[in-house]
Amino acid sequence: MLCLDDFYKDGDDPTLPRENGVVDWESPRSWDAAAAVATITHLAREGRADVPVYAIGEDRRVTTRPFEVADSPLFVAEGIFAAEIVEECRRRGVLAGAYALRRPRGATFVRRLARDLAEQRKAPGLLVRRGLTLLRAEPAVLRRQTGLGAEAARAGEVLRGVAGLLAGHPHRS
Repeated sequence: MLCLDDFYKDGDDPTLPRENGVVDWESPRSWDAAAAVATITHLAREGRADVPVYAIGEDRRVTTRPFEVADSPLFVAEGIFAAEIVEECRRRGVLAGAYALRRPRGATFVRRLARDLAEQRKAPGLLVRRGLTLLRAEPAVLRRQTGLGAEAARAGEVLRGVAGLLAGHPHRS
């Protein structure tokens, strides 16, 4: 599984979108789509690539790590901005399928908050406020993702779709 959240821009990048002087990390412009597409393309064609490791608490990439798909005909690239690159990956011939998960909003809020608190990503008060904002925005996010070419699906539907794709495809995300 390739974590596309590792392709966020560093916190001091002058191209980051800002609102009232604060970085808008929920904007697709806070993310390096070109680097994500280049890495996915390289993985699909070569089966391996060095990928960034992003420390959310530090707002920056801290290192890289090797990523290999070995003998698998498919790999999963996941992240909140994945739909932003659906068309470019499709154009390059490295997209087997694109899904936007439909989950119960309350469960997503609890899961996200528990993860972010456990990883000490930011101050607890900020994480709760951010989580509530994302909870309210989730229907609009799903509409945007499907508008960009991802198929809205529940987790079980995604698993069945991926299982169906495993029959003989070259490396694709």
